[in-house]
Amino acid sequence: MLEVQGHLDLTTVRAVALQATSGLSRGVGVRSSGAPIMVPVGRSVLGRLLGVTGEVRDLGEALADDVPRRSIHAVPPALAAQSSATEVFQTGIKVIDLLTPMAKLGKAAMFDGAGVGKTVLVMELIHAMVEKHEGISVFAGIGERSREGHELLTEMQDSGVLPHTVLVYGQMNELPGARWRAPLTALTISEYFRDTRHQNVRLLMDNVFRFVQAGAEVSSLLGRLPSRVGYQPTLATEVAKLEERIASVAGAAVTSIQAVYVPADDFTDPAVTTISGHMDCVIVLARALAGQGFSPAINPLASSSTLLDPAMVGDDHYRIAAEVREMLARFADLQFIISLLGIDELGTADRRIVSRARRLQRFLTQPFAVTEAFTAHRANPLPAPIRWQAVAPFWMVPQMTGPKRRFTWSAPWPMPAPRKRPKPRTRHDWAYGSAHHDAFGHRRR
Repeated sequence: MLEVQGHLDLTTVRAVALQATSGLSRGVGVRSSGAPIMVPVGRSVLGRLLGVTGEVRDLGEALADDVPRRSIHAVPPALAAQSSATEVFQTGIKVIDLLTPMAKLGKAAMFDGAGVGKTVLVMELIHAMVEKHEGISVFAGIGERSREGHELLTEMQDSGVLPHTVLVYGQMNELPGARWRAPLTALTISEYFRDTRHQNVRLLMDNVFRFVQAGAEVSSLLGRLPSRVGYQPTLATEVAKLEERIASVAGAAVTSIQAVYVPADDFTDPAVTTISGHMDCVIVLARALAGQGFSPAINPLASSSTLLDPAMVGDDHYRIAAEVREMLARFADLQFIISLLGIDELGTADRRIVSRARRLQRFLTQPFAVTEAFTAHRANPLPAPIRWQAVAPFWMVPQMTGPKRRFTWSAPWPMPAPRKRPKPRTRHDWAYGSAHHDAFGHRRR
C-alpha cells in the first residue's frame, strides 16, 4: 500500500510505502483507491493486534468485511467542544502522585535517554489502569522491538484484559512510512470509541520520538530540505496534528500516556521541546538517579504538571509538594560543596537538610509490579490520601535517626525506633568490674 504525498505531473506521483516493497519492479500496475488510508474500527478490533493499515497480526481470524472503517486523517475537535483536565489520575506511584500529578483527561509524557526506565514506567501505568478496568485501552508501539510487543501481548492475555485493549504496532524493522502512520491508526481507533460509542479511552504510545524520526526519514526521501539538527521542516506541524487530536469532549475522554526518547540525553533537542509543549504533565527521568539505584529515577525538579495547583489538589498537598521541592533543590545546590569539601564543612541546618533529603529520596522509590520477577520485591502502592501525608514527617520530626536503607521502598513512612542510650558506668563498675570484665577492663574467663 502506498500513500500519495505529491503529484509531479499528470501521470507521476510521489508516494510513501507503508508495506514491504520487495518484488516491485518497473511497469507494475497501480490501482488508485480514491480515498485516504481506511482502518477498521469498532468492537471487532478489541483484543486484536493490528498493523498500520489495519491488517491482523496476531495469527487470529481475519476481520469481517462489514467492519466499519475510518480514515486515519481527521481534524481535532473544536476548541469550544473540548473539556479541560481537572481530575487527578491516581497512579499509585508516590513521586508522581505527590510532585507531578497526572490528569485523568490530559496528556502525560515520560522523557529520558536510553535505558533509564521510561518503558518500565509506562508498563507500570498500564498495570495500574488494568486493575481499575475502566474504559478501553489502545496501545501504539512506534518503532519498538518486536520482543517488547510480544511480551505485552502475552502479559495482557494472562491478566485477562486483552478483550478491552487494541494493540497497534509499527515496529523498528518496518518501513519509515509504517512507523510514521502507526500512531494515527491507534488514534483513529480511539476517536471512534470516544465520538461514536462515548466511552473513555486510554491511549498509550511508546515511543513518540520514533514517530518524529520516521517523519524525518520520509521528509528526506521526499526531497525536502532539513531544518534544525536535521529534522524535517514540518516538525511542529506533524506533532501538532497528532497531539491536538488527543482531546476530551463532553461525555467521553481520551487520556494519553506517552514515552519519549531523548537523543543523547539532550533535553534541548527540537523534537523533545516540540513534544513537551503539548503535555499537561512532563515527567523527566534522570540517568544519574538511575545510576544510584533509585527506581523510578524521576527528577522532581525537572518534572512539572499543570495540576499541581491548590485549586486542583488542595492546599495541604500543594504546600507539602512545594516544601519537598524546596528541600531537594537545596540538596542539589549543596552537592558541589559536599563533593569538594565534605559534609562536615556544612552548617547545622544544611547538614539536617542533606540528611532529610537523602532519606526523602529513598522514600520516594518503590518496587513495581512489572519488575517483581527481577527485583524479588513486591509492589506496595499507597492509598491515595497517604501518598502526600506520609511525606510530612520528614520535616515535622525534630530528629530523624536510623540508616537510610530503612527508607528505601518503604510504605508508609517508617518511624525509626528511638536509639537506646547505653547505661552510664558508675564508680562501682570501674572499681570492681562487671560480670564480664574485671576492674582493669580484661574479659573474665
